[in-house]
Amino acid sequence: MSRSETVRSTARRALLGGVVALAAAVSSLAPMAAAQAAEFPGKPLRFIVPYPPGGPLDTMARLLAEKVRASLGQPVIVENKAGAGGNIGADLIARAAPDGYTLGMAAVATHAINPWLFSNLPYDPVKDFAPVTIVASVPNVLVINLAFAEKNDIKTLGDLIAYAKKNPGKMNYGSGGNGSAGHLSGELLKARAGISVEHIPYQGAAPAQLALLSGQSDFMFDNLAAAAPLIKDGKVKALAVTTAKRSSLLADVPTVQESGVQGFDLGTWFGVVTTGGAPADVVAKLNKAYSEALNQPDVRQRLLTMGSEAAPMSSQAFADFVKSEKDKYQEIVKLSGATLN
Repeated sequence: MSRSETVRSTARRALLGGVVALAAAVSSLAPMAAAQAAEFPGKPLRFIVPYPPGGPLDTMARLLAEKVRASLGQPVIVENKAGAGGNIGADLIARAAPDGYTLGMAAVATHAINPWLFSNLPYDPVKDFAPVTIVASVPNVLVINLAFAEKNDIKTLGDLIAYAKKNPGKMNYGSGGNGSAGHLSGELLKARAGISVEHIPYQGAAPAQLALLSGQSDFMFDNLAAAAPLIKDGKVKALAVTTAKRSSLLADVPTVQESGVQGFDLGTWFGVVTTGGAPADVVAKLNKAYSEALNQPDVRQRLLTMGSEAAPMSSQAFADFVKSEKDKYQEIVKLSGATLN
């Protein structure tokens, strides 16, 4: 055998040996990964809420943390990381290790609205997350100032639309700020109903609600949980809910679509996600734990008191839902003209 042939033979043997070693290494990783998934969770889990303490998402995260702790056998430590409309906390979840140990609350704002409001969003709401399950959905409700409604004989959404068409530019509606759910709902109503009303943005939903009560604004789209006490006490009148189906909490209040405005289906929702790339078996375990927690009677009742309805679903169904919501809000945010840096 010539020297060149000897060199080639040696190289082939070395290459073959490397391939065999690599195959052995890969095959050894498979049972290791399966074992890690089977052992999950082997340490406490971190749960990031992208909003301040005390709000509905924070309250629900802490309630579920106790339920899931009993199911998984590990503490779930809730951390509030508020700022930039939820983007700071969402980005922390997206950048964590993809092992399922960092979870967080996703919301319609962080995953469907903000991608179109912010030009420099630091995360991809679809690629950077592994959806676990939706937690709940909450309708918004169109509520009107009582004195304004009585003065102008407005009893239904149809009456409001008729008044607005006869008096273009003379009505106004308040919201918690540019790009908020209330703002987007108002702009969609304007477009679908063909009316001209002025938008007044406030620094949060609470100031917008006070403006409505004092008569500074004529109507607003408010979160059902926040509006329910005012409706019950007769301080405002509910004309319609924004979702495709009526709310069981306001069964006698029609939807916007039932009131004659087609193509209107908006609601607030929030759910559990983990970092994109987390093992499928781990995501399945998390889905099972959170779905079981959401189906417990005391959890469902607590959600109802917050104006929400539990809506656990498979991780794939939640992933599909997030994509559809993101696509839907692209048109609505563009329609509103709202942008944030």
